[in-house]
Amino acid sequence: MDPLNFTKTEEEEDVLALAREISENEIIPARAGLDAKEEFPDKIFEKFKEAGLFGALYPEEYGGLGLGGYINTLLAEVVAEYCLGVYTAFFASKLGALPIEIGGTEEQKKKYISQLASGDKIAAFGLTEPEAGSDATNVKTIAEKKGDRYILNGVKQWISNAGRADIYTIIAQTDKSKGTRGVSVFVLEKGMKGLSFGKLEDKLGIRASHTRQIIMEDVEVPEENLLGLKPGKGFIHALKTLNASRPAVAGAGVGLAMGAYKEALKYTKSRVQFEKNIINFQAVQHMLADMLTKIEAARLLTYRAARYSSIDHPDTAKYSAIAKYYSSEIAMQVATDALQLHGGYGFTKEYPVEKMFRDAKILSIYEGTSQIQKNEISTYIIKDAMKIK
Repeated sequence: MDPLNFTKTEEEEDVLALAREISENEIIPARAGLDAKEEFPDKIFEKFKEAGLFGALYPEEYGGLGLGGYINTLLAEVVAEYCLGVYTAFFASKLGALPIEIGGTEEQKKKYISQLASGDKIAAFGLTEPEAGSDATNVKTIAEKKGDRYILNGVKQWISNAGRADIYTIIAQTDKSKGTRGVSVFVLEKGMKGLSFGKLEDKLGIRASHTRQIIMEDVEVPEENLLGLKPGKGFIHALKTLNASRPAVAGAGVGLAMGAYKEALKYTKSRVQFEKNIINFQAVQHMLADMLTKIEAARLLTYRAARYSSIDHPDTAKYSAIAKYYSSEIAMQVATDALQLHGGYGFTKEYPVEKMFRDAKILSIYEGTSQIQKNEISTYIIKDAMKIK
């Protein structure tokens, strides 16, 4: 496969068309209400489930459609164009599944991935803690081995789908003395004794996505729930998970930016000032030109990262960081310009750009801040510099 061939298969096109149809019919009428009430998109998820969109994210051998990893980014782009909150809730489940896909045994994959592919259950990924955000090496959650079980204690912070998810992949220390080699991943299930959740966070944006703490107080986890049945692999699984998920986050940035751009087009072609539709003013045209150029540049970077990730290309981590960084930044820029083009109306909840503006900010924060992405990119710059004679 040519990693720079961005052509979609007929099956991918069908899935994306279906996702767009559902988004137009279900998300657009509901998104303002979901945002205002901070309501989880259960009804929309039911439509996604009926249409098989959950299955589109997973391999065929575990109950999915087997479309490959490229579809993840394409689907993220479509859903995020309509609502980044719904996207976040939807793809947080895939994020929670990725450690199992990456490091689980066949038995673990068949048990858990099949439930997620059907849409019967959703997942969440538990890495971030009150003292371990960008510094993922500072995880304090402890998993202590006792007989054929592990006892988990700790708190996870800012976890998307916490409290709503059925399956949780939790990063925990199994041997502090080994540093990152003493970190493991465990699969927890909602209802386990000692597993509880904090208050629903009252967020600036993506309010349809629920964010809470995961609180573990002497949670007993069977030994077979240790991912891969081998301790010490958790940090590697976490890094691979983030590298695999970042193209989808970049896709979401492209999608949100395109949604804001389309809203700007609709408004500027209908808004009349000085007896002209404002889209006819050169100052407005230049803003729109900048917006579209940024979106198309971000899309190409994102698709490259997605293709690399789908074939496990050696430069996946590099281009995932580049795509995630750039797409997150341009999403905020385009949403800001779209709001500006709406004038005073953009500052009200009457138009969706106000919500898009609030939603966009999270893209440069979650799953690795823009500053962390630049740190990552810099490591590759140094490696490239060392090769130059």
